[in-house]
Amino acid sequence: MHRFPRNAVAMSTAVVVAGLLAGCSAGEEKAAPKLPERVCWGGALTGGDVASFLPAGDKVEFQPRSGLPFALTEDRKSQTCTLDIDGRTRFQVTANLWKFEDSIDWRSVDSAKPKPLDVGKKGIIWNHGAASYIVCEPAKDADTPGKYIDLGIYVGDPSDEGKLQAALPKLMKELVAFAQRELKCPAGAAS
Repeated sequence: MHRFPRNAVAMSTAVVVAGLLAGCSAGEEKAAPKLPERVCWGGALTGGDVASFLPAGDKVEFQPRSGLPFALTEDRKSQTCTLDIDGRTRFQVTANLWKFEDSIDWRSVDSAKPKPLDVGKKGIIWNHGAASYIVCEPAKDADTPGKYIDLGIYVGDPSDEGKLQAALPKLMKELVAFAQRELKCPAGAAS
């Protein structure tokens, strides 16, 4: 009666040990990702800065929508640039168009205890990401919406959290400047 549980434990232990040995016997270290000079939407961010904190992997791939031209309109209110390493999302940049400033909501990162970041109209930074927004056109009143651009950078499993924290403010500044330029927002949109 106890034979099945004991056999199951022995078999699962053998599978785990074989998996660990296979990982060790390969002897090859996975390389850090090599990225183009500029990445996301035709050049929003510096590829080397992004690669500096990403985990190593065999297969590095941007999802197809990451190469679309950058535009936010009534018909396309959001865009995402997503980088997968070995089939898992490790880096993502988002841009969202909102009609009213109070629609921008970053409560989902409250548990990460974000700190203020002096980028855009308002910015925040936390352990694995940063966000900011710019005002392309302020709302005149409740019946006359504006154009508020909410930007975010999200990182999964960085290889070096120190490098990530050093890179995020620069990347967010690049992203804000890119969005401002591409969407033809007025010069004061970021403040």
